[in-house]
Amino acid sequence: MPYPFDTLLVNHNGTRELSAERSAPLTSRQLTPTRQTTAPEGRRPLGRAFAKLLLSAAGILVAAATASGPSATAAAATASSSAAAVGEGRAPAFFPFCIDWHDSKKRSFQEQAVMLKELGYDGVGHIWLDGVADRLKTLDDAGLKLFQITMTVDVAPGKTPYDARFKDVLAMVKGRHVQFDLLLNGMPPSDASVDPRAVEILREMSDLAKDSGAQLLLYPHVGSWVERIQDSVRVADKVDRPNVGVMFNLCHWLRVDKQRDYKSLLRLAAPRLWAVSLNGADEFDSGAGWEHYIQPLDKGSFDVAGLLKTLKEIGYKGTIGLQCYGIGGDAREHLARSMAAWRKLSENLK
Repeated sequence: MPYPFDTLLVNHNGTRELSAERSAPLTSRQLTPTRQTTAPEGRRPLGRAFAKLLLSAAGILVAAATASGPSATAAAATASSSAAAVGEGRAPAFFPFCIDWHDSKKRSFQEQAVMLKELGYDGVGHIWLDGVADRLKTLDDAGLKLFQITMTVDVAPGKTPYDARFKDVLAMVKGRHVQFDLLLNGMPPSDASVDPRAVEILREMSDLAKDSGAQLLLYPHVGSWVERIQDSVRVADKVDRPNVGVMFNLCHWLRVDKQRDYKSLLRLAAPRLWAVSLNGADEFDSGAGWEHYIQPLDKGSFDVAGLLKTLKEIGYKGTIGLQCYGIGGDAREHLARSMAAWRKLSENLK
């Protein structure tokens, strides 16, 4: 199945024709804000003792999990990392997605996991519902997290709305706090008359996902029915479920919205904004391709630091995904450059 960058410009009429440009196939836990309170003077030693107890418990979890296998080790490592972050400045979790299909080395999931660990990424995003079990195993073995799974939802009347494997994948990721990035297709972009059917579908999916602990994110994508972040917010508000939120995608916003006023949009989305994807990009591109709107994080004229500053101002505590679609060559090379750029940029988020 091709990645939606190739298909969505025409899918509002129900077809899935490929563009000639790119036909090769191709976010998350939220970080809880730290509440700092001042305890009475006599209770401060108890606070320090409790913190030590938490860290000690995290170490016990890791030790026990090591003896229990790689899956348990990965889960405990996540718990330990979260405990260590309490009271310390820490940037949001950072992970790439769409790294598979344009990598000249054609790395396997296992090779990707080893590479991402070496480069310092926190995990990865997965595209479609194929291969999820293998992806989880390789990430668990490397001590990394699966943050997101991208899938399509068809809101057209008379169509099967989503892949039946969704239920099976939910069982695989139960308790892992994975986010499903939903590309809502099948009808003309931003057509609000479709809202009632979409709300019905999304509430059904929300019910299915409830016990797994997964979140559903409405992913704005050029050419999709949900094409703008405003569409995501409008529909998510109508669905009105605690596990249904929205995602902001820099490259698609650049393509769709020429006003370049992301601040008001991020403030609008803030109550349900649980994931953000970014990348290096030029501020404007009149061409049809993605080479200017999707670049390594150290390239492009768009002010990514300004976007991150706005996220901090609105209190954003979610993850940051790195969009890598269409970036050719050895994935390790551009991922290393993006990680170096991220380490500099993220200093302002701690």
